[in-house]
Amino acid sequence: MPAFRADDPARVVLELQTLPRGSAVADVARQMTTLIAQGTFPPGSRLPPERQLAESLGVGRSAVREALAALEILGLVSVRPGSGTYIRDSMSELLPTTLSWGLMVSAEHTAQLSEVRSALEVRAAVLAAERIDEAGLQALRSHLEAMEASTEDFGAFIEADAAFHLQLARSAGNEVMDELLRTVRSLLRVWVERGLRSSEQALTACREHRAVYEALAAHDPSAAQAAMDAHMRTAGDRVEHADGSATAAGTAATTRVPAQPTTQLPSVGSS
Repeated sequence: MPAFRADDPARVVLELQTLPRGSAVADVARQMTTLIAQGTFPPGSRLPPERQLAESLGVGRSAVREALAALEILGLVSVRPGSGTYIRDSMSELLPTTLSWGLMVSAEHTAQLSEVRSALEVRAAVLAAERIDEAGLQALRSHLEAMEASTEDFGAFIEADAAFHLQLARSAGNEVMDELLRTVRSLLRVWVERGLRSSEQALTACREHRAVYEALAAHDPSAAQAAMDAHMRTAGDRVEHADGSATAAGTAATTRVPAQPTTQLPSVGSS
């Protein structure tokens, strides 16, 4: 299949297999990832329009939209408003391997991935307690205050929560750990969103984040380790209990366009 030409989208010949009825966003993302990994769409090229992809795959446009959102989160494509979706010009040599592993994530694998995240987050907290500067503490405090102000608005809460952890990872001063955490959190994001179900849970998370913040402000690695470990245990429980609603939520995602799209990452299986 020739690379998709930005100047003539109508001429592209899609070598995409029509998906059976009931297939989820996972199947769309898996086929697109395979084509990208094979070099069908070279770096910098523009993907076919959303409508054309949906027609070729025999799925709704919402499924295509969410699959592309998943690929954007993983750093494989970039969306340019008013122009289209493009394959990123530069990708890490590890990205194809990361994706081939990451696309295996599904309900039954989230516990293992949560363990990986927990280990990384705890270590990042220890390093951050030793290395964080005043600017980093100020940024963490801002994100914490945003969390505490949005315990009734789960969307805003999740964004502030993610920003807190991203800043903490940066403050650890280890770029490799930072990148690994970004990848793991992206893969788990859909389960994190589904796991937060009440303001009480949000308030508990706020208390746990404040404990982490106070340990970092005191530059106390031991306290930071204990506080983050406690938080990861609670967060892991929420992710685990989110699995029960995963199937229904994933099916619904292919038939409607959510007000604020939730990305469902692909699971293993042949196209």
